[in-house]
Amino acid sequence: MINDTLSMMLFVGLIISFVILGFFIWGAKNGQFDDSEKMMGGLLFDSEEDLNDAIKKEEKKKEIKVVKKEQKKSESLS
Repeated sequence: MINDTLSMMLFVGLIISFVILGFFIWGAKNGQFDDSEKMMGGLLFDSEEDLNDAIKKEEKKKEIKVVKKEQKKSESLS
């Protein structure tokens, strides 16, 4: 009786562990944990103006990345 209970608990525990591991791997592959700058930047920007400036800065970074990708595509096509 005790051995059956222990083996069932082990089996259920392993299944739950693998499910949680699967969710973690899925989240890591989909970029759920990639926004480390937001958490650290939140400590630096207290006022509403600082937050708006930070948003503008992020948008400029994204625009620069897009422009660089377009330049690389045009260079590769040439």
